Amino acid sequence: MLQNAEPKAGTKLPATDIYGITAEEHSLGRDNIDVVKQMIDAGIRIIQYREKEKDMGEKYEQCLKIREMTQKAGVFFIVNDHVDIAMLVKADGVHIGQEDLPLPAVRELVGHRMVIGVSTHNPMQAKTAVEQGADYIGVGPIYRTHTKKNVCDPVGFGYLDHVVSHYPEMDFVAIGGIKAHNIRDVVQHGATRICLVTEIVGAGDIGMKIKEIRSRIQGETQ
Repeated sequence: MLQNAEPKAGTKLPATDIYGITAEEHSLGRDNIDVVKQMIDAGIRIIQYREKEKDMGEKYEQCLKIREMTQKAGVFFIVNDHVDIAMLVKADGVHIGQEDLPLPAVRELVGHRMVIGVSTHNPMQAKTAVEQGADYIGVGPIYRTHTKKNVCDPVGFGYLDHVVSHYPEMDFVAIGGIKAHNIRDVVQHGATRICLVTEIVGAGDIGMKIKEIRSRIQGETQ
């Protein structure tokens, strides 16, 4: 697995295996700064900041700190939803959902200096994202997830298979309810970048959990 790819803003995602996302409410009382440090130390090369409940000032302050940490470590940093914060902290990318600003509008704001990712849940959304110039897409939720409120029903492997077969050149991240015990199934359906949220941030020992996940990705542990 390529775990140390050098990030280049405005191009593509690093060729790495795990896509990390913050979720402070699931982090066993640890703040995002502590969790991100542990993820970086464990070799995570892509980290997305995603917080739905915090006020904008706190989000901005945390993103400033995380941008400094990720830049120093050569880790690709993506901000969820907030294009303004992503631009202010000079993130490598921004990730938007189906109800956020439309992709063409975000592209007008950030140009090609940032990667733009789009959450997709069905073939039509994938087609639209690709046609509008998304740099990568989120594919999911693969399994049922309670990390996000008002999330759609699981898309299962049918939609993942569709993306793999129809968009072989498109970067994508499989997401939603993925755990160490089921990640091998996701890999076998063609996913090479996989997001686990609570499985990582909610682990007592984040470094050991990431080692376990990578062992399963590589088929060393069943």
